[in-house]
Amino acid sequence: MSPDKVYEVEPITRLEGHGGLRLVLAEDGKTVKDVQFNITSTRFFEKLCIGRYAEHVPRITNRICGICPVPHHLAAIKSVEAAWNVEIPPAAYKLRQLFMNAKQYSSHLLHFFALAAPDFIYGPFADPAKRNVVQIINDLPDVGAMALKMMDFGQNICAFIGGKSVASIAGIVGGMSNPLTSEMRDSFIAQIPEQLEFVKATVDLAKSVVTSYWDVVANLAVTPTYYCGVAKQVNGKLVHEIYDGDIVFVSPEGKKTVYKPADYLEAIGEHIPKHSFATHTYYRPAGYPDGIYRTNTLAMLNACDEMATPLAEAARKEMYQAIFKQDSGVSHHTFAYHWARIIEMVESFELIIKYLKDPEILSTDIKTLDVKPIAGRGVGMVEAPRGNLIYDMTTDVEGICRKLNLLVATNHNIAGIEKSVKHAAKQIFEEGVLSKVKLPDPMVK
Repeated sequence: MSPDKVYEVEPITRLEGHGGLRLVLAEDGKTVKDVQFNITSTRFFEKLCIGRYAEHVPRITNRICGICPVPHHLAAIKSVEAAWNVEIPPAAYKLRQLFMNAKQYSSHLLHFFALAAPDFIYGPFADPAKRNVVQIINDLPDVGAMALKMMDFGQNICAFIGGKSVASIAGIVGGMSNPLTSEMRDSFIAQIPEQLEFVKATVDLAKSVVTSYWDVVANLAVTPTYYCGVAKQVNGKLVHEIYDGDIVFVSPEGKKTVYKPADYLEAIGEHIPKHSFATHTYYRPAGYPDGIYRTNTLAMLNACDEMATPLAEAARKEMYQAIFKQDSGVSHHTFAYHWARIIEMVESFELIIKYLKDPEILSTDIKTLDVKPIAGRGVGMVEAPRGNLIYDMTTDVEGICRKLNLLVATNHNIAGIEKSVKHAAKQIFEEGVLSKVKLPDPMVK
């Protein structure tokens, strides 16, 4: 029998999906021999879609994730539109932007309050039975009520535009099926003042968390990797974008390389690890494992030159000033993902306001009627709340899906997660970092 000490956590809780963690220490109990982040389920959505009408795929694959059905829905539609050379009306484009940003707003708040905040509010070594969102609602009822109202605001926008709150059905090849009514638009606009106060309070709470845990942010799991983000080139700058951007890869030193979504295979390779059902993606020019990268919120901020809205841009600069004493850089601070998520939440709220107040958002011209299936291949890409989402679909002349390749946030993230967890494990077990970093007193005892 091996003298190694093996620790396994399966399933990992507070995770949107199914995964397990395996840590192997040498007999001395200090030397880290291996860390594995395992994806322990398969669902075969790519195969399920082959032989079906391409227009049906967006209503199938939006079941992949209950957290981000909207990005899956729209990425699938965009891939069909790219394959069939379909352009959508400007009003449909704006409606999709509102749709995406409402989901971004709700999802980022869910992650912060339900998945991350319990550890920060009660402390990472508090009783696990206490570190959960239900306890937060009980101990901080005003904060809990605020969080639920904020998430509800975003989800209600998604439900009205998408036809359903989860597993949206309103997107169609060529646009959107249902316009936004003036009554619903006005009802959402009426909630903006209250939501703005909630956003300010959430930012203040997040800042207090970051300030309190700064020693942890600055010193634990600072793991150099590549990053994959999405941005739109505007006037020579890469502007943060979640619906209609290009792929941006950032080297560990900060060099940015831009790829069109259709050229993603030039940038991204897939490695098949023996211990996981999901592939590890990597930056192809650097090879595997050197090209392991991370996506998601911090990657998005590393990839862009500026945010799309003023309040979010000011917050982005504040974060990089705190880390680098300048307005930009490439941050490898794993715990800064939480800060970046709040900055993206602010941008999504600003964009919700922008699109709700745009007169064209009420237009009924939201469908391109001249949609004809052709034999073709198209790539649709969006940035989901947990990372990049790529759909690569090939159809025949009758509009049947004949090939589908999906790269979802799980693929993009797991190799980077595994690398950062291994780095943190070495710090904890081999270097004794937990005795060196300063942890604050719990916000709630």
